[in-house]
Amino acid sequence: MAAFYSFLAVLALIVIPWLGVGMGMGALFGIVLPYIAIIIFMVGFTMRIVDWAKSPVPFCIPTTGGQQKSLPWIKNSPWDNPYDKKGVFMRMVLEVLCFRSLFRNTSVKLQQEGPKVGYSSEKSLWLFALIFHYCFLLILVRHLRFFMAPVPYPVHIAEFLDSILQIGLPVMYQSDALILAGLLFLLARRVFDGKVRYISLMQDYFPLLLLVGIVVTGIWMRYVVKVDVIAVKELAMGIVTLHPHMPKAAIDPSVYAHLTLVCALFIYFPFSKLMHMGGVFLSPTRVAPNMSRRAMWVNPWNDPSIKPHSYAAYEDDFREKMIEAGLPVDKQA
Repeated sequence: MAAFYSFLAVLALIVIPWLGVGMGMGALFGIVLPYIAIIIFMVGFTMRIVDWAKSPVPFCIPTTGGQQKSLPWIKNSPWDNPYDKKGVFMRMVLEVLCFRSLFRNTSVKLQQEGPKVGYSSEKSLWLFALIFHYCFLLILVRHLRFFMAPVPYPVHIAEFLDSILQIGLPVMYQSDALILAGLLFLLARRVFDGKVRYISLMQDYFPLLLLVGIVVTGIWMRYVVKVDVIAVKELAMGIVTLHPHMPKAAIDPSVYAHLTLVCALFIYFPFSKLMHMGGVFLSPTRVAPNMSRRAMWVNPWNDPSIKPHSYAAYEDDFREKMIEAGLPVDKQA
């Protein structure tokens, strides 16, 4: 039911602007809603990041996936169990750019012989997640041509590389097909895998279906109805230059549906799991070096008025009673 309700919500976000534009509400979905979405996204994203940045880290709790640095003759794993900032930097580069933790993902199956639990490598989640994220980044770069004049040279390079196969007319971008494949795999994994479906909630299905809706309406605009790109750019440039106005040329309703879905993503983003985009850089399990045995970790929640009380001081306070109780002491009375 969570998937069904999410589908209905996304469908409503498509149908409402589609019908609303026909009722003369183009400015609401083309100008007012984008400004509201951008403000909520910027304020919400900043508040979440500031809140996480101000949160104290009481313990040294980095995730360790390898041998910790200890004795000289024991080989350590500096990227999986970093002990300094250099190791943490390499760990974060591999994690953010290559999704290294997903690459090490495993699947669990109950083998019939025994029966016993068996583990095997599972690379499909890593592969399709990587495809989705990099295609999403490429599409964002391509869309900069709607908000910038003149269009920067790197955007032209991105468009050229994305359409290098020269398929169809208008030229088909490979990222459009790949991102849809990546999203459908991630969605199918939640729908058809019983274990994943059991732990999936509406907040897992909704962003996936929302992204699928954005991609499908985008493909519809480019390859099916072939919207007036000049009018769309006029609308977009008016928004980013703070001189919003409706273009004189008519714009297909699918543009407003696509824009409404994007606005919904912007509004939903700061309050969802999608915030892992910024949160990954503030996670103490990722960005902290494992130095619990090499340096003292001071709990920032400690009350500064409470002074440290060492064991030597404790023994001084209770030495006679400890001796009477037969407990060993470091110093005799």
